[in-house]
Amino acid sequence: MDQPADTPAQKTDAGQISIEARVSDLVRLGIIGLFAYWTMVLIAPFVLIVIWSAILAVALFPMFEALSRLIGNRPAIAATIIVIGCLVLIIAPLALVAVNFADALQALIGKLRTGNFTLPAAPAAIMEWPVVGERIHDIWNQVADNLASTIIKFQAPVREVMGVIVAKLASIGGGVLSFVVSIILSGLFLTQATRLAEAIKMLASRIAGERGVGFARLAGTTVRNVSRGVIGVAFLQTLLCGLCFAFFDIPARGALTFAVFVLCVMQLGPGLVLLPVIIWGWFSWSPVTAFVFTCLAVPITVVDNVLKPILMARGLSTPMLVILIGVIGGTLSHGLLGLFLGPVVLSVFYELLRAWAWPQATTELETEHIG
Repeated sequence: MDQPADTPAQKTDAGQISIEARVSDLVRLGIIGLFAYWTMVLIAPFVLIVIWSAILAVALFPMFEALSRLIGNRPAIAATIIVIGCLVLIIAPLALVAVNFADALQALIGKLRTGNFTLPAAPAAIMEWPVVGERIHDIWNQVADNLASTIIKFQAPVREVMGVIVAKLASIGGGVLSFVVSIILSGLFLTQATRLAEAIKMLASRIAGERGVGFARLAGTTVRNVSRGVIGVAFLQTLLCGLCFAFFDIPARGALTFAVFVLCVMQLGPGLVLLPVIIWGWFSWSPVTAFVFTCLAVPITVVDNVLKPILMARGLSTPMLVILIGVIGGTLSHGLLGLFLGPVVLSVFYELLRAWAWPQATTELETEHIG
């Protein structure tokens, strides 16, 4: 028998049900979107801290795992030791910079009050510099002879520059505080590393299947390699420079050491600090002392060219230009925290983009990481 045709009433009911279903779906999506937006507003002040904590946890996980096994599978104690060690590495240099800066500022203020602050005369060797030597020598001596009148003459621009410096120092202080909180939070992430790893794998699998799990694994490899190759080498060069500055009793060594660390992370190297110090040393020290310092400073300047390819060779081929852009963009966007976060995030994004464009490269990196 032929099936009876749908009556107009049945078609109307089906259409009404379809419209009601669509309206219900839109309402559900609207509610979910509202809660998602509200959640983002609430957690926005902590997003960078949480992301940086996750990156630190991923980078420190191999050390955490080895230390935990060494002390008898005690993850809480291992995480505490790592957090304290990281805080010492961060706070100690900053405290040294602050103490040296305070001492120098106090001495400067004391000399200005007593009127004993004078600039040394320009070295005669400056006149031998090509093109600009004589002009620099004359300007230097003019400022040194009439320092008070020079300060009064340029007091407006000096005041503006000091205001900018104070604002930048406040921004750096906020960045340091955020970084300290991130280190502490990364310790909590390390204690829950197994559960978090399973949750990330499950979420990546729900989003993109096996490809998503591969991306998550690739991201972890990239974070560790960037941390070893960029931040690890920067710490090493900073430590060597700090020891040299302390051994040769160089003035303002705390500020110089911090500047070396910033330049090393920015991939500019310590040469921009060491070269002026070397020149100053040849004018201020005996030839033997200056020669010894130069012999120590040159290897420190070029050691990153040897160590970075070795430390970053395992599964990471991120160009140095990408890392440099990440450092500059991160610093301009997020201050001191972005100095570390920028190169890591941009390197991860570059590797994920490269893996998406060339799936064969992704497969090779995953195989190497698993092996």
